[in-house]
Amino acid sequence: MIQEPSGQFDNFCRMSSIDFEYLLQLIGPRIKKQDTVFRDSIPTKVRLAVTLRFLATGDSFKSLHYLFKISPQVISLIVPEVCKALCEALRSFVKMPQNEHEWLEIAREFEIKWQFPHCLGAIDGKHIKIQSPINSGSEFYNYKHNFSIILLAVADSDYNFLFADVGTHGRMSDGGVFNDSMLYNKIYGPDSFFPQDAPLPDRHLPVPYVFVADGAFALSKRIMKPFPGTPPVGSQNRKFNSRLSRARVVIECAFGIMTSVFGVLKTNILLQPEKASIITLTCVVLHNFLKKSQHSYRMYMPEGNIDNVLEEQQLRSLDQVPIRTTENAREIRNEYASYFYSH
Repeated sequence: MIQEPSGQFDNFCRMSSIDFEYLLQLIGPRIKKQDTVFRDSIPTKVRLAVTLRFLATGDSFKSLHYLFKISPQVISLIVPEVCKALCEALRSFVKMPQNEHEWLEIAREFEIKWQFPHCLGAIDGKHIKIQSPINSGSEFYNYKHNFSIILLAVADSDYNFLFADVGTHGRMSDGGVFNDSMLYNKIYGPDSFFPQDAPLPDRHLPVPYVFVADGAFALSKRIMKPFPGTPPVGSQNRKFNSRLSRARVVIECAFGIMTSVFGVLKTNILLQPEKASIITLTCVVLHNFLKKSQHSYRMYMPEGNIDNVLEEQQLRSLDQVPIRTTENAREIRNEYASYFYSH
């Protein structure tokens, strides 16, 4: 497939042969096995191909056995090992800004592309379906009536993941996962390096830089969510909900792009939560890697693969979770709403 100019290799591994060789060089020493007097080891190239094919299709290990002529038992060892090596090697592709200048650059891109100033990212959670874990009871059973772990992520204005945390029990809400996650500590901790509060364009009241989220999260100084219910057409609250939805679509699109390429996220992962978490994180780091690759970008994000932004009149009412918010947070949201209403 590498030699033929048919493009089948790109579809088989979900990346160009150049990026495949790059990853092979990057993780080869970590996954290479020694030959013995009894048998030759499985080549590193095959180990990587097996793993990428599993991520691309979500096929069972038995199905991959017929394709690669490797026993399902050995494949069950290869896939988590290669995924762990990929996560370690590509971890620098998923990281939050480390200083105020980098945060300001993200906010500038959000304002240019999505007309939402002072936005540092979009937050949301995604359920990753798994088989019922051993002796877990209902811990992983979610409101969609299946078993899952939750991927909590933050995306920038260009559909890149800035942060990802996966493995929390599926029965928890997105807001509950956020409150117990490292992301909460990063946002509200002393080492966040966020820009200083500043007025919105052509305004006078200083407001903080914020993240946008849906109604499952609690409104706070750093988290903006929509006004509840269905505000009247043309109202200030409806204008705010429209702008927030426009900015928040980036995290939904990031999940959609990743799921469309890595079919394993569409299936019921027949592994225990620990291994399913590693596989999910591998898809996240590969998402950012392939998006930023000049060799695989067009294949990974073809034209027309991004959802259109909903117009204001098409907004639908979102399910709201009754969460107590502070008066200060409501004042901040009202200031954003007033700004959007006048712009």
